[in-house]
Order: sequence, then structure tokens, then C-alpha cells
Amino acid sequence: TYLFNSNNQIERERKMLSTRTSRAASAVAKKVQQQSVRSMGTSKSFHLESPDNKSETYFDFTEENYVRANRVLQKYPDNYRQAAMIPLLDLAQRQAGGWLPLAAMDKVAQICHVAPVRVYEVASFYTMFNRTPVGKYFMQVCGTTPCMICGSEEIMQTIQNHLGIKNGETTEDGYFTLLEVECLGACANAPMVQINDDYYECLSKDTMIELLDLMKQDKLPEVGKWGSLPMNGQVSCEGPLGKHSLLKTPVPPKVDPERFKAGEVDPASVKTHMAY
Repeated sequence: TYLFNSNNQIERERKMLSTRTSRAASAVAKKVQQQSVRSMGTSKSFHLESPDNKSETYFDFTEENYVRANRVLQKYPDNYRQAAMIPLLDLAQRQAGGWLPLAAMDKVAQICHVAPVRVYEVASFYTMFNRTPVGKYFMQVCGTTPCMICGSEEIMQTIQNHLGIKNGETTEDGYFTLLEVECLGACANAPMVQINDDYYECLSKDTMIELLDLMKQDKLPEVGKWGSLPMNGQVSCEGPLGKHSLLKTPVPPKVDPERFKAGEVDPASVKTHMAY
């Protein structure tokens, strides 16, 4: 009787554990589905299937891009084809319209002779890869310290108010995607926004609205040869005096050419000898 009761108790505990596990799994899955884009972050680090993004979705490079892909592969030995993974992912993303469907990552894995998970690891690590669709104009606003001090929060608010979207969202017409990101390396010309591949810098509320209106007309101004366009009229990182940062040419300090003639130097006179 004791053994029978013990077996029943064990069975009841197993069922309870199974129920709790199922509930916990459901709660985690629900939480994952509801997870929003983190401020200063990028897309989610896991894959969520959708009708236009699943393993059965077809993707293949165009003939023109196969030529480019082969040109990339020729830079590496055959046993290091995986070294071409990042440029091939970039090529696939451009062909797919600015994002990487699962099928595109699988195609890159096939070309590089690696397991698909190796490609997923790379694509989910680097913020340059978008694993969910983005708008025609993908705007990444730098929100790190120099840009924040110079007004990036006003730039973010201006875009959100003008387009009616929030951080991490895309407009209903699929034209604009907005994302706040970490430093983009244009601190000298803060605040700035990266629109697709190009930098638009030295922004103000008015010039940001000007850019948004131009994008709506598909008339985004071309950047200079440096890949950027300061919106305040300056050229690249040049200051008010152009390519000069000093008001006059400095006079170099005088250095005695005979200072080491005796072969010995008094440590106390090092600063003098070094022209400090």
C-alpha cells in the first residue's frame, strides 16, 4: 500500500512539474513575443518567423551579384571561404532591400561552406545587419555623449513628431525607419544621423525637418567625397577658417644644435634640450 501511494504521489508530482514547466515556457514565449526594441539597441537577437521571413522563403543572388560574390571569394583561400561571410552578408542585405531574411543567411552559409548557425551568429552580432525589414530610408540617430550634449535628443524628438513613429518603428508606408544607436564616429560634427550609408551632420531641428521633407520627395541631397554632408554649410570637419585651425603659423622653438656635443646631458636640463 505504501509503495502504491508513493507511486501515485510521484506521478502527481511529475504532472505538477510538467504543468509548471509548460506554464513557465508559455510565459517566457509570451514575454519574448512582446519584447520591444531596447533604446540604444538594435533588432532582437533571435528569429521570429513571419510570412515573408522563414526558412522556406526563396532567396538567391542575382547573376550580377554572383559575379560580385565570386570576386569577393577570390580574395581568400578555398579553405577560408568563411572569411568572406561579412561582405557576402552585406551584398545579400543590399539585394534584399536593406535587411537579411533567414533564407539569405542560409544562402551565404551554403556559399561559405559553414553551418547556418555560424552565419546567424555573425548577423546577430554586428549592428550593420538588419534581420527585420527596414524602410527605404533607414535613419540611425547617434545618441552617445557628444551628440547628446549637442542636441541629439531634440533631433530624435523632431523625427518622431514629424513622422508619427517612435524609436525602432517604421512608418506605415514603409518609407522611414528610425533607430537610436551608439556612437557612429562623427563626434566633431555632432549631432548627426546616418541615413542608409551616408552621414548628415551638424544637424538642427530645422535642418532635420528639411531632410525629412526632401526624403519624402526622394530628393535626399548627395554627400561630399568624404561620405558626409554637414547641414550647416561647412565642408567635412573644417572649422570657420576652412582648413586652418590656427590664426597664424606657429614659430618653432629654437634648439641648440650643439647640445649633445660634450656627450653628456644633465638630467635637470632635459626639458631645455627637448625645447619644452
